[in-house]
Amino acid sequence: MTNIENKQENQDLNNAHETKAAFRVIDMFTASSRVVPAIAVILAFLTATLILYLIRKNPSEMYQAFLQVVSGFDSRRGTWNIRYTGEWLAASTPLILCALSMGFALRSGLFNFGAEGQYIAGLTAAQITAAFFPPVPVLHLFAAVCAAMIAGAAWAGIAGFLKARFKVSEIIATIMLNYTALYLHRIITMRIFGANTFRIVEFPVTASLSSAILSFLTNNSRLNYGLFFTIAAVVVYRIITSQYAAAGVKIKITATMMIAGSFAGLAGACVSLGLFSNAHILSAFDNYGFDGIAAALGGNCTGVGIAVIGLLFGMLKSAQPLMQARQIPSEIISIIMALTVVFLPLKSVLQMFIEWRMKKLRLKEVN
Repeated sequence: MTNIENKQENQDLNNAHETKAAFRVIDMFTASSRVVPAIAVILAFLTATLILYLIRKNPSEMYQAFLQVVSGFDSRRGTWNIRYTGEWLAASTPLILCALSMGFALRSGLFNFGAEGQYIAGLTAAQITAAFFPPVPVLHLFAAVCAAMIAGAAWAGIAGFLKARFKVSEIIATIMLNYTALYLHRIITMRIFGANTFRIVEFPVTASLSSAILSFLTNNSRLNYGLFFTIAAVVVYRIITSQYAAAGVKIKITATMMIAGSFAGLAGACVSLGLFSNAHILSAFDNYGFDGIAAALGGNCTGVGIAVIGLLFGMLKSAQPLMQARQIPSEIISIIMALTVVFLPLKSVLQMFIEWRMKKLRLKEVN
């Protein structure tokens, strides 16, 4: 064997060892279900930072807006207002609940792209109950929240029934039901309240989720008891999914969709009873359900993961007005959220590349 052949053989062996070592390193960093989403989020923020540099905007202004939302501290003026933090948490609660809706269905092998419609069904039921149910303390609020969850469950159950009975794709069914829910909401609400404005009929205080204590602690923000409903929902989600995994038995399709829909319906109650004191008519989608899809995927469909990504996306949404005031395009928020999902398959891409590389080296060894 010549020196050139020996050199080539040694080079191939070194490449094989380096490839195997790289595979072990990647596998070590991506073995945890929490690491990959974290890497995806970091890459999304780095990409957004690069984009801002390319369009000659100062990325630090974006991060200052994020800091102000999370902590209430305005680094430009040196002032502090905790109201921003309260509004961030209030905006995150419906997003997290809608993400739980998508996550639960996905962990059961179904795709629930209808959380937006289920949210609208819950919102509609909540405000109708708030307006017409007897204003009995505690019972009134309980009835409105239950009505919202039942409405969300029933709306999702339609897609589940069609899937179970007629093999209709739940993806198509839930997407179409989103639009049906929006227009039915407008027709029903406008006729019941007899108006065509966007804010009508003051709700009794007995049906409100608003909290004087939380509002006081956050300088008159809209933070309300919906926060505690969301925390409870995350806990329930973890219990249900862990028991389901332990049982090893598939939940029936219709029941799965109904449970998923109840989370989104609860989001509708948190918005209609917590963020508003009046009935209101939606002119378009609020997008909590659609953003919830990204949050569920980014959180790896786990309770804690969804809560963390939901808070992150809620922060991004809440920072948009502050970014616009700092001359930062608000569209960068949508880019970050989209890239978070895009970067999630990173582990699979890297593994495919390394497997291709190792296969190529094996072919060289054979030849």
